[in-house]
Amino acid sequence: MFELSREHEEFRRSVREFAEAEIAPHAARWDREHHFPTDVVHKMGDLGLFGLTAPEEYGGAGLEGSDGGFTSLCLAIEELGRVDQSMGITLQAGVGLGINPVLTYGTAAQKEQWLPDLVAGRTLAGFGLTEPGAGSDAGATATKARLDGDEWVIDGAKQFITNSGSAITSLVNITARTGTRENGRPEISTLMVPAGTPGFTAEKAYDKLGWHASDTHPLSFEDCRVPAENLLGERGRGYAQFLATLDDGRVAISALSVGCMQACLDLCVAYAGERQTFGGPIGRKQGVAFQIADLEVMLQAGRMLTYRAAAIKDAGAPYQQFKHAASIAKLQTTEAAVTATRIATQVFGGYGFMEEYPVARFYRDAKVLEIGEGTSEVQRMLIARGLGLPVE
Repeated sequence: MFELSREHEEFRRSVREFAEAEIAPHAARWDREHHFPTDVVHKMGDLGLFGLTAPEEYGGAGLEGSDGGFTSLCLAIEELGRVDQSMGITLQAGVGLGINPVLTYGTAAQKEQWLPDLVAGRTLAGFGLTEPGAGSDAGATATKARLDGDEWVIDGAKQFITNSGSAITSLVNITARTGTRENGRPEISTLMVPAGTPGFTAEKAYDKLGWHASDTHPLSFEDCRVPAENLLGERGRGYAQFLATLDDGRVAISALSVGCMQACLDLCVAYAGERQTFGGPIGRKQGVAFQIADLEVMLQAGRMLTYRAAAIKDAGAPYQQFKHAASIAKLQTTEAAVTATRIATQVFGGYGFMEEYPVARFYRDAKVLEIGEGTSEVQRMLIARGLGLPVE
């Protein structure tokens, strides 16, 4: 049986205390006003949440391998997501999609330039993969970059990019076609585009169904020039680099989903004990109690799958083992989270349909969990391939 260490449980409690004090009292207002709270992001940085997977030399916690840095990150995302999914995804994207590509593939100079502020939570970075005409087919990237002397010239567009246009965004890493391979397939590389670069525009923020307090924009690039040394990692390896990045992200999204389910369970247990009908609390009724019992089962199963996958990552297990575990965790937890919010809304009845109750916010926030970091359909495809099936 997998169990968290005493240190991890103590860390969980510290993040929960922070989330309940600094985020929970304001989450409904941020959601209502579509407000991205940069001051709270800075406080998250002060708590060390953005540095859990980074070395000490860049201001991080220096947690590696058996120290459980990735597990700690997932715990933090779960606890933030338990009170506000928007702040949970801000941390998930800030570390998994912003910091980790630079940390994993960057040169010494790139790390020294960008990581200290990112790790401290003073700035954020985005991850520009998805495009208007590509979606889950990331290999169909249409954004192009050509070398012109000692500069890359970028033209194209990205969409649904988190942490890409906030007041504290410093950098967006993007994939772009930088040539054509001998077999005729596109050569895809990763480029670092600093915020404020001429020709790079973070368009108006999306009017989203949920995650109202997170920062999400479409991006456009028109004759956008960055230095040749802004190539991140090896030329032509951008697609592979981002696929590996997504595997980490899938487990982190699983943790966010677990936080969502925990919130639904907590809210339902409290409400079912207080709400009176027919002379007693609705929790007496099997029709309600059994639905809440199902919530507990989904939550426990999802939490075990999530932290098993995180432990595999921290243990340095073979990549394919981690990749398979990540897809399983992501598929189960995200679909369970959507079901959990539907159950919670049903338990609350008419009140669940009112925005003044948090279950309505969790209901809206949950759906995107099945879409981001690879849709449920993509996860099923990856799981089938991991079983050796020749699925396309």
